[in-house]
Amino acid sequence: MASEKTTGRTKVSVTEQEALDFHSQGRPGKLEITPTKAMATQRDLSLAYSPGVAVPVKAIAADPATAYDYTTRGNMVAVISNGTAILGLGNLGALASKPVMEGKSVLFKRFADVDSIDIEVDTENVDEFINCVRYLGPSFGGINLEDIKAPDCFIIESRLRELMDIPVFHDDQHGTAIIAAAGLINALELTGRDFKTTKLVCNGAGAAAIACIELIKAMGFNGENIILCDTKGVIYQGRTEGMNQWKSAHAVKTDRRSLREAMVGADVVFGLSQKGAFAADMIASMAPNPIIFAMANPDPEITPEEVAEIRSDAIMATGRSDYPNQVNNVLGFPYIFRGALDVRASQINDAMKIAAAEALANLAREDVPDDVAAAYQGQRPRFGPQYIIPVPFDPRLISAIPVAVAKAAMDSGVARKAIEDLGSYAHELSARRDPIAAATQRIYEHVRSHPKRVVFAEGEEEQVMRAAISFANQGLGTAILLGRDEPLKATAERAGIDLDRPGIEVVNARVSTRVEAYTEYLYARLQRKGYLHRDAQRLINTDRNHFAACMVALGDADAMVTGTTRNYSTALEDVRRCIDTAPGHRVIGVSLALARGRTIVVADTAVHDMPTADELADIAEEAAGVAHRLGLEPRVALLAYSTFGHPTGERSERVREAVKILDRRGVSFEYDGEMGADVALNSHRMEQYPFCRLSGTANVLVMPAIHSAAISTRMLQELGGLTVMGPLLIGLEKSVQIAQMGAKDSDIVNMAAIAAYNAAV
Repeated sequence: MASEKTTGRTKVSVTEQEALDFHSQGRPGKLEITPTKAMATQRDLSLAYSPGVAVPVKAIAADPATAYDYTTRGNMVAVISNGTAILGLGNLGALASKPVMEGKSVLFKRFADVDSIDIEVDTENVDEFINCVRYLGPSFGGINLEDIKAPDCFIIESRLRELMDIPVFHDDQHGTAIIAAAGLINALELTGRDFKTTKLVCNGAGAAAIACIELIKAMGFNGENIILCDTKGVIYQGRTEGMNQWKSAHAVKTDRRSLREAMVGADVVFGLSQKGAFAADMIASMAPNPIIFAMANPDPEITPEEVAEIRSDAIMATGRSDYPNQVNNVLGFPYIFRGALDVRASQINDAMKIAAAEALANLAREDVPDDVAAAYQGQRPRFGPQYIIPVPFDPRLISAIPVAVAKAAMDSGVARKAIEDLGSYAHELSARRDPIAAATQRIYEHVRSHPKRVVFAEGEEEQVMRAAISFANQGLGTAILLGRDEPLKATAERAGIDLDRPGIEVVNARVSTRVEAYTEYLYARLQRKGYLHRDAQRLINTDRNHFAACMVALGDADAMVTGTTRNYSTALEDVRRCIDTAPGHRVIGVSLALARGRTIVVADTAVHDMPTADELADIAEEAAGVAHRLGLEPRVALLAYSTFGHPTGERSERVREAVKILDRRGVSFEYDGEMGADVALNSHRMEQYPFCRLSGTANVLVMPAIHSAAISTRMLQELGGLTVMGPLLIGLEKSVQIAQMGAKDSDIVNMAAIAAYNAAV
């Protein structure tokens, strides 16, 4: 693969052979079907098919709406094409379109967890195509039409929308229109324009261009200020050559006849035509601060480099990923269908499209998280001429766009299922793509009901500032940033962060009125451990962890989070000088292993190197408590390399002794050991040991040593299929969490939320 730099972004190119290899290697194509229910026993098969399947069949026959409850219909979209307008390649036929349609299906799944199947219809006859698709309604919750030439696509979509009671959406039209409209909203904002007075020229009169004009008109754009052009020039009232009903609907009264004439004084130009359509003199003739959306693919009507040579005041967007402001349909269709499916909408109407565009525009104005900065090779974009449209890998899209679409569907009367709590729905959406979001949903909900004051010890760090703002914005409580005024202010200004907002407090340890109290508190704790009074004073004055921990210890904050600038053990040592172990508890590190809907608590992953039998028993109790607070019924497996005595060994003996200690303590949760991880996590392997006390597979794993805990969790995380959160610090008298060194802002927010949660329960 070759790579070259273009305007600060990485341009990635691939060879033809690499593309063929990608699609052919392993299992050909890009899709497979995987069952969502167990198919391991005869009973499973009886439930999945005959005779059990007869029950939902009868239920659906009696009430067709229950098909959404008992089948995949509510999460299934058909991607359908006849291949008459494949990308920029033209009419290559239905079969040749299959790689594209498979790719579209993959994008539905990757970005919005919508299941999809591609269907290629081998006809160019409009009526035949319509008659084929119209009868597929019972199989799907929505139809995504793709790569169908104009004007056939207009007729097909219109007729199918009339004939079917599920959303029918031609993405080449409306997807492009929605993303372009979002960018236009922000470009107008940046240049001080409005929809009523702005003058726009659109070059190209195909499906996407017509859809763009129709959508912005629906949003309030003055139709008299829009000039549409095709290969024959301006589409004006009275023109007869090359016209059809869709072009005629947007003809205007004007004496301009060519694209060149139309662009004189124009505020905005949309290009949905071909490479080179915009000449230098056309761009030069536009109004000050012109907005240029050159969206032809694969090559735009004019490149940003070419525009930069003509004028420096333009805002540009293209359809390419190697330039800023990409008009990329993947920002729209997965999330639009997600929202439409979740309210069982009968159609995708203008209100839903406008809601999607406005939600996208609003998202681009928000502070950008680390995950988005990573997509920009570490360059953090901020709202402005180079960033008016979000990027496809922004993790917030899944929780922003579908919510707006679903609400618009309900408000406009096309939803057949109501979502009562849109806030909870947004969190559920995040959980569909992010295992950590699923695991922390209960925590976030509890903290919002019981907000806390959390001190962010490393407040001078940019990602910590962003995490603090996110914490406050999500209604989790007050974020206290600990740091010196000047460095903190300088970092905020450099990063474009506004700290003057509700929910954010800044504390400077050097001028705090609490320095003396913290010093005396710390000295009283350390004076018999070799520390002089001046040593305690130095720690309070110069070390952020000691100051923050004393804030929590003396009640000036409810919890703290640290760790992004120093290693875990060092941070823990700092904190433990200030805060004691909770009575009757043991300090341990717990990690959450998240995979395929399962949450497994793993302990100890941070504190005890080679725990004794007593320590293993304590760890089991602490970890079971964590599982219970997460809403799990603890089933604790004390792991070893042996299973119930085979093979024997000294280390396994410690695990067996820990089980006996738990027996004597009479704990209330399920536990057993020693056992291998395969037995603990596999019900069929566990059945070989009928005396095992666990009623099902374990959800708490007590590791025999810290090295086995660290190696196993990190290895599985790197190999894929597993997300690990933590270690979470458990057992201190006050609530503290230590993030991993170099943690992203989203990770820090999760740790802060957990710290707040532990302070509240």
